[in-house]
Amino acid sequence: MSENNNKHKIVIVGGGAAGLELATSLGQKLGKKGLAEVMLLDGTSTHIWKPLLHEVAAGTLDESEQVEYLAQAYRNKFRFRLGKMEGLNRKKKEIYVSPTLSESGEELIPKRTFSYDTLVMAIGSVSNSFGIKGVEEHCLFLDTTSQAFKFQKQLVESYIKNHAGADAAKNKQLSIAIVGGGATGVELSAELHEVTDLLAVYGLNESSNVKLTIIEAAPQLLPALPSKLATATQDQLAKLEIDLKLGCRVIEVTKKGIKTLDGETIPADLKVWAAGIKAPDWVKRLDGLETNQINQLVVDETLKTNDDNIFAIGDCAACPWPGHKGNVPPRAQAAHQQATTLCQSIVNRLSGAALVKYKYHDYGSLVALGKYSTVGNLMGNLMGTVTIGGFIARIVYLSLYKMHQVAIHGYYRTALLTLSNLFRRSAHAKIKMH
Repeated sequence: MSENNNKHKIVIVGGGAAGLELATSLGQKLGKKGLAEVMLLDGTSTHIWKPLLHEVAAGTLDESEQVEYLAQAYRNKFRFRLGKMEGLNRKKKEIYVSPTLSESGEELIPKRTFSYDTLVMAIGSVSNSFGIKGVEEHCLFLDTTSQAFKFQKQLVESYIKNHAGADAAKNKQLSIAIVGGGATGVELSAELHEVTDLLAVYGLNESSNVKLTIIEAAPQLLPALPSKLATATQDQLAKLEIDLKLGCRVIEVTKKGIKTLDGETIPADLKVWAAGIKAPDWVKRLDGLETNQINQLVVDETLKTNDDNIFAIGDCAACPWPGHKGNVPPRAQAAHQQATTLCQSIVNRLSGAALVKYKYHDYGSLVALGKYSTVGNLMGNLMGTVTIGGFIARIVYLSLYKMHQVAIHGYYRTALLTLSNLFRRSAHAKIKMH
């Protein structure tokens, strides 16, 4: 439980891109000066930028990209607490945190209660199975780092089994199906194709005997992006011999494969679900906070919920987007912008000044296809919408991640991390094999 003092207590639940950037900024602006007590709560001990989880799943991400919450908290004068929120009492201004258990089920940390003056929900999103039969039982997900590592482990074991196990003698093809043709599904497919090439170079020659399939209900890949970009992506994936099943609606997932509405069964050894998002189901039970149909917390233009002391940012927030039909899209750039806006609002809140209105600036979308290509569109006042590809698009894509790193590490530390990663990549294996 927090110390009993008169400092304003700011509790941030969720250490994703939005939550960690906000905790870091508030720690520097308020915690360091003793103006407030800033606490970050997360169910894991390390942070990885969510758009990189497909690289974790493929085993190509350098482990040094992980950020230790405790070290980040120490450097930036906020507190980190390990645990998962399970309940809220708005009248008492308290949150309830589940016990933390070891892998064997032993209780490491008992159930706790934390009080707050300002509460920020930044818990991100999880995959939406849409109630389709068999998805939860038979599919792998890429919502968290632990899920990405689980996929990577199964991937390596499947490769080894095909190369040296019982399936090797049968010359059995390893089949991987990805449901969802959005950015996650597309980027994962390209990354997995690159991994099969690397494994062949490393000596697992049969690893090239892999069939990759993307299943998408919409008639094009990347439904949220302009058709010109979708077509360019489809052409690139076709060159990589990735099978595209477009306009194909999944009705059931079994142990052996994926059944579609038109009667086809697509066989798959590994099945990945990346077909939609929602906020976790427990958000619907948060003491009367208003939610939408996909459990997101409904917020106003200042990112405030229907409780004056509770805010929401990132994928778990249903934030209005004036002039557009839907809400602000669940993207990393939106999370970054919301963290910046809310930081200023909370600083203002302590001094009695007005909250800042959040305005989403859409700078376009980029999709990285591993080493093969990067496609996207940039949006700006001077140029309008510009389609880009190749080397320039790759640089812009990397710069989005560098913006996140600068927000949590500063320019100097980000430069050092970038240099050290360049040296590490030249000395270490390009893929993780354990």
